[in-house]
Amino acid sequence: MSPDDVLAALPPVRGKLAPQAALRDVTWLRVGGPADVLFLPADEEDLAAFLKATPAEIPVTPIGVGSNLLVRDGGIPGVVVRLAGPFSKIAPDGPRRLRAGAGALDAAVSKAALAESLTGFEFLIGVPGSIGGALRMNAGAYGGETAGIFVEARALDRAGAPAVLSKSDMGFAYRSSTAPSDLIYVEAVFEGEPGDPKVIGARMEDIKASREATQPIRERTGGSTFKNPDPALSGGRKAWQLIDAVGGRGRSIGDAQFSDQHCNFLINRGAATAADLEALGEAVRADVLSQEGVELNWEIKRLGRV
Repeated sequence: MSPDDVLAALPPVRGKLAPQAALRDVTWLRVGGPADVLFLPADEEDLAAFLKATPAEIPVTPIGVGSNLLVRDGGIPGVVVRLAGPFSKIAPDGPRRLRAGAGALDAAVSKAALAESLTGFEFLIGVPGSIGGALRMNAGAYGGETAGIFVEARALDRAGAPAVLSKSDMGFAYRSSTAPSDLIYVEAVFEGEPGDPKVIGARMEDIKASREATQPIRERTGGSTFKNPDPALSGGRKAWQLIDAVGGRGRSIGDAQFSDQHCNFLINRGAATAADLEALGEAVRADVLSQEGVELNWEIKRLGRV
């Protein structure tokens, strides 16, 4: 279907439908083609009604704030759903718990936990992105991960039907979840433990300082490019060490480069294309496999037409 055909087939909404929306403007790598249609729902009811009425042959792809996303240069077919506004709310949900919308920034949830004197959420201050993405990939850093604080999530399936998922339903593993891929998360409940806000705040500041010192956070980047491999297969080496071992640090194709500061971070120095970034990543993956005998798997999610 052409973008015009997609737009014509969509139901009326209370939110915003933007045809041929430039996704490079909303991803941290600042590359990629447009969405046929970008949908910003007004609220959960608007999203559910839209999903129910949208023809099944039109693909629907949810994205967060684009922190861990590589949109290919051909753009994304169908409808891209981006949750913001009412989906970004964070509030206490009884003792030791927070309820957060899927569009809430991970760092904002960490700060909300500090305000409630809850420990266990500190790691989120070092995780770029939003809660929806954290649920999808069991995001983690600095010794913590989403599964460790997760209680339950609410989601909508492709037909707009609601679902409540427990921890066992999520099937969390390292940087992954086995929950159905067509689900669009709308909110989740997390639980921590009572803590001393001074200690919690100090830990968060330590994480922020470490991230600032070791990662190219002021560059156009997408976070960690590859997952850390199984230590039993890599001899205990992390992804960055394997990339370094094959001369990946600083390697470039056009304006795509593996960072000199942290070589598991791809950066766009200004004029890189999505194809440049993906080709560079694949070239380094191939070298690691051939020279070190270890297969690296992408942590950055790659979407769209080549």
